[in-house]
Amino acid sequence: MSKLISIIVPCYNEEPVIGMFYEEITREADIMRNKFNTEFEFLFINDGSRDNTLAILKALADKDPRVKYISFSRNFGKEAAMYAGLRNASGDYTAIMDADLQDPPKMLEEMYESLADGQYDCAAARRVSREGEPRVRSFFARLFYRIINKISNADIVDGARDYRLMTRQMVDAILEMGEYNRFSKGIFGWVGFNTKWLEFENTERAAGETKWSFWRLFLYSLDGITAFSTAPLAIASVMGFIFCIISFIMIGVIIAKTIIWGDRVAGYPSLVCIVFFVSGVQMFCLGILGQYLSKTYLETKKRPVYIVKESGGGIEE
Repeated sequence: MSKLISIIVPCYNEEPVIGMFYEEITREADIMRNKFNTEFEFLFINDGSRDNTLAILKALADKDPRVKYISFSRNFGKEAAMYAGLRNASGDYTAIMDADLQDPPKMLEEMYESLADGQYDCAAARRVSREGEPRVRSFFARLFYRIINKISNADIVDGARDYRLMTRQMVDAILEMGEYNRFSKGIFGWVGFNTKWLEFENTERAAGETKWSFWRLFLYSLDGITAFSTAPLAIASVMGFIFCIISFIMIGVIIAKTIIWGDRVAGYPSLVCIVFFVSGVQMFCLGILGQYLSKTYLETKKRPVYIVKESGGGIEE
């Protein structure tokens, strides 16, 4: 009996690469059909694109019954697109891929072979190099992975991509986590299951420009930390306790010096420095609290993760 593999492809202004991606993935699908007797469905999620991405997807759906698409009412982000894809994927196995061909379709064969014997529940891609990426960006990316693995119980491998093939059981477990603030890399690790990591060299986009600026990646990393760890809250508490102890010690020192030596009051510049330093620490701690409060606020609103404007290829949202 043939197995169905669902390919989820989030798209945001991917007009230059959709055609190339479709050619590559259908070529790989034909190879796997002959080799493993597998069937495919291609589920494209148009995340509020402003170019001709949707028109191209409609044309592909008209000529290929395997192509399905969901189009959002606006840009909700890649996390929402992946969630929508997982909710609508009907395959025995489900893969998530980027449309820019940085996720080599050829790896699907090795991924499928890794899952076919039932030993693993997920086969995921991991970059072993960051060639072509700015050094500053690479440094902070590696720093983020080190930090989040130390302060959270989510297993996030350095260089991990969203590109992975998962069993139906693992997909269903992910869908049970219906939170609004989603950080899929953390969710993939948090749900557990046996994952086989497949290494590959970093490749450049086939065309177009990346949508992930340094600032967007920084905000995304904050989402990941606040979603899977409360350590920053503990840091704020510890810092507050330490500064209370230091202040009591300093008060004692000043009183003792005044009584013994009759020292005059410290100068204005040192006082200003102390005030600015303590105020900065307070604002930092308030910022940490604000991050968690904002996430809680958004969760309690119970807003939908995404809104579908239209769909095609048999998808009913």
